[in-house]
Amino acid sequence: MQNNSTVKITQIQGLRALAAMLVTLFHAKWVNGGFIGVDIFYVISGFLITGLLLREIDRSGTINFKEFYSRRFKRLLPTSFFVLAITAVVSWMLIPATMRTSLGRDVIAASLYVSNYLFAWWQADYQNLDATPSPVIHYWSLAVEEQFYLVWPLLILLFFTLAKYLKNRMVLTYLVAIITLASFIFSIYQTENSPIWAFYSLPTRAWELGFGALLVLIPPFKTRKFIGLIGFVLLAISAFIFNESTPFPGLNAALPVIGTVLLIATINSWPPFLNDLANSRISQWLGEISYPLYLWHWPLLVLPSTYFARPLEVHERLLAIAATILLADLTHRFIEEPYRSKKILPILVYKKAAYVTAISVFMGAMIMFTNSDKIDISGIKGAVSLAQIKARPQIYDDGCHANYAQTQSGKCEYGKLDSNKTMVLYGDSHAAQWFPALIEIANRSGYKLISLTKSACPSVETVRRDQGGFKMSRCVQWRENTIKRIQGIKPDVLVMSSFQYFAQPPQFKDRTQWWNEGQRKLLNQVKNSSPHLIYITDTPHPTRDIPACLSNYSISECNTSERSKNLSIPGFKVIDPNPWLCSNVCPAVKDGVVAYRDASHISVDISLALIPRLTQALRDQGINL
Repeated sequence: MQNNSTVKITQIQGLRALAAMLVTLFHAKWVNGGFIGVDIFYVISGFLITGLLLREIDRSGTINFKEFYSRRFKRLLPTSFFVLAITAVVSWMLIPATMRTSLGRDVIAASLYVSNYLFAWWQADYQNLDATPSPVIHYWSLAVEEQFYLVWPLLILLFFTLAKYLKNRMVLTYLVAIITLASFIFSIYQTENSPIWAFYSLPTRAWELGFGALLVLIPPFKTRKFIGLIGFVLLAISAFIFNESTPFPGLNAALPVIGTVLLIATINSWPPFLNDLANSRISQWLGEISYPLYLWHWPLLVLPSTYFARPLEVHERLLAIAATILLADLTHRFIEEPYRSKKILPILVYKKAAYVTAISVFMGAMIMFTNSDKIDISGIKGAVSLAQIKARPQIYDDGCHANYAQTQSGKCEYGKLDSNKTMVLYGDSHAAQWFPALIEIANRSGYKLISLTKSACPSVETVRRDQGGFKMSRCVQWRENTIKRIQGIKPDVLVMSSFQYFAQPPQFKDRTQWWNEGQRKLLNQVKNSSPHLIYITDTPHPTRDIPACLSNYSISECNTSERSKNLSIPGFKVIDPNPWLCSNVCPAVKDGVVAYRDASHISVDISLALIPRLTQALRDQGINL
């Protein structure tokens, strides 16, 4: 995401401008597939860095690694450190003290260029999907690029030496092609089996840089203007057809990668309108500032949203983008360009890089040190522990809440294990949120409770699109296995619940129709398995992260959760918890208890507080408790 060569190709600058603006507009929620800007950057980087390395080898017969890494540090580090430091300080001032441990950890990971793996590990946990995003999460793509720069010169020199020994220059091309192909195949495999790790890791992204490298190695060939136009169309299709549900990178990433490859390969024969657009003053300017623009855009969009504990309005996003461009231009003029052109001995560059990295790590550690676990909530006596508010039901720690990859639940038996009365809890995390109440009810009433829940897989037999780590095929398998188990258990009471705000598939125009159809399928599956089919409709829907909101604002400003519509069909014994949690409003704090642990789930404490109401509701449905 920076210049890799002193020779500026104006069309490349135009591509950089396009890439930076696509990513910015994606995060501003205006271009659904704008994340492909990162893929454009990767192809450009692979092309430029490989060309630079090969020119040096042709000139001197080797690579001066000391000079190479010195140039990388000098061009990258001043700008990334400056933006990281400002972001860290402003974040420390704006975000709640309860979030500083994660902020400091993220700053340290960004400083050491390992944030891609930190964020992959963090996002692999389904429970973090509703959490407030890190203001430095975008540093993951820089980490991938720097990891590539670390190993690529060594490989190029090794392959060149082997090609020279075999007296066949094409050996270098073949070996780069093999690595690129292997990475591409692995990316396809990982996108299917471990999509979050596929998105963030170098081995599954290296092929994109490899394609750029192959552009340098493959001999030039005659091209026509329409080939460049095809490349542009492929980028346009990717940007406007792809969205956050598109499996990525894998096979889908081939579309923007090939589009970028075609544009770079035909750079001297673009159609006039493309050439004029890329060479316009605005495109060239945006290309020049693309690196700081990329670094500034995310914190300027996410920090106000975090502070207000709500999504930004359209005019606020426009202001954030305007501020991004202004700061990017100033950073380019006064930080990036002066350091890039400054003559500094490599040994001094390494020393300064070590100092800067140490300062960044120290800054992250100090931010972590100022973390607080307490939230002072007006209207509640004493400070409340964030850990207590965000605590998850026991089944998460027991391994009894199935994760994305699992297709079967464990034994997961609780309560009075030798009882001849059995209760089963079945559904996704919005069923699991009732476990604290149900285990108490089971213990008091002499029931054995079997918990069968899985992340993002509702008991209602709806079809969802794959997203992130969620795979519909695994959800279907888990449902089949679980229904078979329920039919074998024949519980006295079957309690079901589901999160009803998943994105509906495009073939359904009406959400209620989509949901009720899934409920009919569920009813057909379980109608003969239990005399008491209890369906707890969904809890109120928070419009913001409630603990984060309470950290910054009064309770009244956080009372923005919305009642959930009672979506149910005849055949179930329906319990609607919304009246328990809402009156005129759905408060963030109910009877002195924080009602939600994040932007989706009710807290363990409120689940326990609702035991009397849930017990009475179950009795009203004819259950002997």
